[in-house]
Amino acid sequence: MKSFVTLFDETYDQPDCRSYYQMVHALGYRNHFHAIPLFLDILSQLKERRGLRAAQVLDFASSYGIVAATMRYGVTVTEFLDRHQSPEIDALGPEALARDDRGWLGGRGMRAARDRYLGMDVSEAAIAYGVASGVFDAGSAEDLAAAVPSADLAARLAEIDLIVECGSVAHLMGAATRRLLDATAARKPWIVTSPVRGNERAEVFALLRARGYHVETCGLPPFVHRRFSDAAEQRRAIEIAQAAGHETDAFEAGGAFYAQLYLARPVAEADAPITFGSTP
Repeated sequence: MKSFVTLFDETYDQPDCRSYYQMVHALGYRNHFHAIPLFLDILSQLKERRGLRAAQVLDFASSYGIVAATMRYGVTVTEFLDRHQSPEIDALGPEALARDDRGWLGGRGMRAARDRYLGMDVSEAAIAYGVASGVFDAGSAEDLAAAVPSADLAARLAEIDLIVECGSVAHLMGAATRRLLDATAARKPWIVTSPVRGNERAEVFALLRARGYHVETCGLPPFVHRRFSDAAEQRRAIEIAQAAGHETDAFEAGGAFYAQLYLARPVAEADAPITFGSTP
């Protein structure tokens, strides 16, 4: 498959989150701003539908945990990113920054203290930092695209109620999705993703439907993911979005990647529409 995003590996596998969040800030990432309020609305309605006092949430392709942090704690994406641009934290080493982040997040309070968050990413450093900073209750650096989950991870996945994925290049790629669905079959979690347009996987949607899920966009429009890093990236993105059947003149041609929210619910639980407090 042709690559259509610029990868920033040098920022992604550092012992703390600063370089990654500074890159997110510098390139104007907006996916989190749009998607996370929608994720929270979906989580609330999942809990109501299933009568859950507490939910187990998997942050898939989590990186250092910005999605889990802003879903879990009383902090906005803007506040979270601004904090990690501050020169006040420059002198802190990775362990000290993790402790400082844990204290800062704890001081903001939790939205729902009983909910639990599991981080999953291929970056061991990102997962370790997310756990140390209090973003995740537990984390896994296993790669489900390459292998079945370990016994420990499989046990954790069996308890998951909601899977969230925000703008990942992977977009729950086929093998990983099959293994996730196998491990979570008894609980059948809701799954909500916000992939970049053109990066959706038809085989993933087909697999979800074959496993008894209804997949929908909930009537929501596409929203900005981030601006392009250069003209070559824009050309690749337009080509691939068009190949996937998207009209790009009102979207990618304007200078940014666009993302789309997709929600997968078991067919029996997809009878009532999701309502949102805001739209992108």
